[in-house]
Amino acid sequence: MATVLDEIIAAKHREVAEAKQSLDRAALEERVASASPPRDFFGAISREGGINLIAEFKRRSPSAGNILTGPLEGATVEEIVAGYQVAGAAALSVLTDATWFGGALEDLAAAHAVASVPILRKEFVVDALQVQEARAAGADAVLLIAECLDDCLLRSLHEEILSLGMTPLVELHSAEHLPRVLEAGATVIGINNRDLHTMTTCLDHVLELRDRVPDSCTLVAESGIRTREDVLRLEAAGIDAMLVGESLLRSADPQAAAAALLGRA
Repeated sequence: MATVLDEIIAAKHREVAEAKQSLDRAALEERVASASPPRDFFGAISREGGINLIAEFKRRSPSAGNILTGPLEGATVEEIVAGYQVAGAAALSVLTDATWFGGALEDLAAAHAVASVPILRKEFVVDALQVQEARAAGADAVLLIAECLDDCLLRSLHEEILSLGMTPLVELHSAEHLPRVLEAGATVIGINNRDLHTMTTCLDHVLELRDRVPDSCTLVAESGIRTREDVLRLEAAGIDAMLVGESLLRSADPQAAAAALLGRA
């Protein structure tokens, strides 16, 4: 039986194939060449002195439905990410998938226009075209999901991201993928506490896998982070950064919620 993740990846392959049919390769290459130099995402989330926040913008998700509701209905990406920066976010994440998350590359470009911190393209990346689009839109880092990629594609996309001066954030959920992620050369590893096949979330998951990740890698905890107490648990375990979106965007004031997570409220 196909899972939500299976459906997303199948659709993403179709989406990329359709995009290639009308692609102006020369124009894309020009946009990549003229984009401002990438900011140091790796350095931003690896800073010592406490856990670093990657604050995320997204409109909806398969597990949560519409997220920007109530006082945030109609809020722009510029408004949200500006608040995140004031709160102390070390980096930003922008969902660009349209079908399931209501995003677009234009959201990333809009965030880049007002942000001074590095930005991650959060997407189901299955092709080098998506990496090139990310750089053209101003991304400084690109997410790769190990569960979605075979060894060859994982390695080639990792190399493509590096070749464009960006940081690859390689995500996994199941521990069985860790050896192949390390083999691909990943030095920034995300542990997703959400199983993308079942959409269930458990914060303890990253804590259980913490000791399996080499100390030389920068480790990012993803999903299920809601309170200052959650953050302190991650910090005590020596986790470098946390990627948080839904709990911030469910609050009436994402800036205040981000500051509270960081203990600055």
